[in-house]
Amino acid sequence: MLLAVDMGNTNITLGAYDGDTLVFTSRLATDMTRMSDQYAIEIKDILSLYNVSEDNFEGAVISSVVPPITEAIASAVEKVVGKKPLIIGPGVKTGLNIKIDNPAQLGADLVAVSVAALEKYPCPNVVCDLGTASTVFVLDKEGCMIGGVIYPGLSTSFEALAKKTAQLPMISFEAPDKVVGRNTIESMQSGLINGAAAMLDGLICRIERELGQKVTAIATGGFSRKIIPHCFVDFIYDENLVLEGLKIIFEKNR
Repeated sequence: MLLAVDMGNTNITLGAYDGDTLVFTSRLATDMTRMSDQYAIEIKDILSLYNVSEDNFEGAVISSVVPPITEAIASAVEKVVGKKPLIIGPGVKTGLNIKIDNPAQLGADLVAVSVAALEKYPCPNVVCDLGTASTVFVLDKEGCMIGGVIYPGLSTSFEALAKKTAQLPMISFEAPDKVVGRNTIESMQSGLINGAAAMLDGLICRIERELGQKVTAIATGGFSRKIIPHCFVDFIYDENLVLEGLKIIFEKNR
């Protein structure tokens, strides 16, 4: 079995693969104050919850966008599975041709989703990863990563709005029945959900115009399920694209 770990700014996603089968996924809160042993205990508890023995693992792979705790997680994973994990970074084989100005700046999670998108979907394609930050990255018709767009995610946008305004209430991230809200809460919900959907539609339109051809649009990340039903673009939703990319990269480096 393989343990795949994607460390994001808000959550750490764990996935266990038995061959090509994803046995389970689970999430931990990203916490800068936790020590390696604390993370190890939580990972062991999750494996126990899903009746998976740590003795079954042949390896582990990690992507991280939170450098201060990467080593703590890597150490925790090694303690649990007994294998030194592969950490996505410079020198790791990915099979991805990255054509941005500085390939070393590309986040490990974006490398993973791009590798999976290249393997699974027709090019050119656009991968929209909607989490704490929203990222929209493009693979051209040759499958080369050529760049993308980064902007604040849904929760990040709302936190900024709430912080800067005195009278706007806390809301749930649900879209109202109509775009035009009839009260403050509906108007805020529409602004967040329909605004995010309209931004994605507009970005895909502009990317296609820039490339001069249609693209395959793929969505992943925690907020995708809330946003893409309100898009006009026909998105493919792939919940575990990062984990699949990690598995592919691990196999390329065995």
